[in-house]
Amino acid sequence: MRCLVTGATGYIGGRLVPLLLAEGYTVRCLARKAGRLRDVPWASAAEIVQGDLSQPDTLPAAFADVDVAYFLVHSLGRADFEAADRTAATNFAAAARAAGVHRIVYLGGPEPATEAVPSPHLRSRAEVGRILLASGVPTAVLRAAVIIGSGSASFEMLRYLTERLPAMITPRWINNRIQPIAIRDVLTYLAGCTALPAEINRGFDIGGPDVLTFREMMQRYAQVAGLRRRIIVPVRPLTPSLSSHWIGLITPVPNAIARPLVESLIQEAVAHEHDIARYVPDPPGGLTGFEQAVTLALAKVRDAQVETRWSNASGPDAPAEPLPTDPEWSGGTAYTDSREQAVNASPTALWRIIEGVGGEHGWYSFPLAWSVRGWLDRIVGGVGLRRGRRDPHHLQVGEALDFWRVEEIIPGELLRLRAEMRLPGRAWLEMRALPAEDGRSRYQQRAVFMPRGLAGHAYWKSVAPFHAVVFGGMARNIARNAEQTP
Repeated sequence: MRCLVTGATGYIGGRLVPLLLAEGYTVRCLARKAGRLRDVPWASAAEIVQGDLSQPDTLPAAFADVDVAYFLVHSLGRADFEAADRTAATNFAAAARAAGVHRIVYLGGPEPATEAVPSPHLRSRAEVGRILLASGVPTAVLRAAVIIGSGSASFEMLRYLTERLPAMITPRWINNRIQPIAIRDVLTYLAGCTALPAEINRGFDIGGPDVLTFREMMQRYAQVAGLRRRIIVPVRPLTPSLSSHWIGLITPVPNAIARPLVESLIQEAVAHEHDIARYVPDPPGGLTGFEQAVTLALAKVRDAQVETRWSNASGPDAPAEPLPTDPEWSGGTAYTDSREQAVNASPTALWRIIEGVGGEHGWYSFPLAWSVRGWLDRIVGGVGLRRGRRDPHHLQVGEALDFWRVEEIIPGELLRLRAEMRLPGRAWLEMRALPAEDGRSRYQQRAVFMPRGLAGHAYWKSVAPFHAVVFGGMARNIARNAEQTP
């Protein structure tokens, strides 16, 4: 059986693909940029096809000879996410029907209550489900509320709020009931849907064994994590907008993603049925309880074994094109800041420092300047520095690294990062480890900025005086740390 997975660069898809491969399925992944999946551990075992659900003419090759197609994409964070997801679902449904796909599987959100005004996020998730159910291809729509797993946006929000705030004022919705589900159980149901009978064309609620309020989830998280009981005071005035800004300041989840997550919690999210168990058996030993799910997630965070994170997917404002390689920069203006440093260490030792930049290791230069830049980015709605990194030592093409995205890696030689902070232009940072005489090395560093309009030129001129401190210090400190590496 051949399975097509869309959204394989995302949190759920990136974990579903290796599970399907382990169960013996042939897996094809559709990605807007095939190179984004180049470095994942399972890349050689899956077929990678480049295509875009917003461009129907790119889809036939991806859907050819497919038995089961997974719709796991979303445009959360974009201003026009409802229209974008509607277009993607419509094109996906048409391509699946034309190719003779036998089954569509979709992971959506909880069904909005009929008496409530659904959030735009839940409304869009429900609309996508209706489009796929009406496609003419048998479809299973799995509806999950909060997913608990290392790296999920919901878990990161819960984790950072609880760990950083021993006392907090919260919105009233913190007392609404939620039925969270562990990521391992979500994946079990997704993979099990490949064997659904052909006549099944409906939605299924999926949830874990515990029904809790968000307040109870925070208190139980604190208990599992060995923290003191949190002081939580709900108040009425905190709107979803204010709540999302607060979450954006305290957690790594930016406002653009925090707001729809918050809005989806304003109404209760409890499963109304468990019909999926008739067709896909619950995991051996039963569904994973909340405390166990948190324990497993924290263990993966502690051991640096987080396979995928919510930040894997590109941000909504990320430029699509890579750093131009044309010597004339395609006729546009480009500002550069280049540094080079002799390093009394091997290229291997230097590369170890380069690949470890960001996250807990920092940027080896004027920490206050980097922190201020991150805070400024958060204030204007950007991602800031707190996305961190998935693994403390190794990077993959396409993953997030603080407010950068890894655009290219040549192991042992080149790391190129593309900026995803709010800027009046496009920016990159390149770091190279080059061999020198007598087993030593040379460190090359280049920052490139392509301005957009007058604001872009003014931005570069305003920050250029600080480059000697920030970028110069970065080059010297990376070289110094490489020399001190055993």
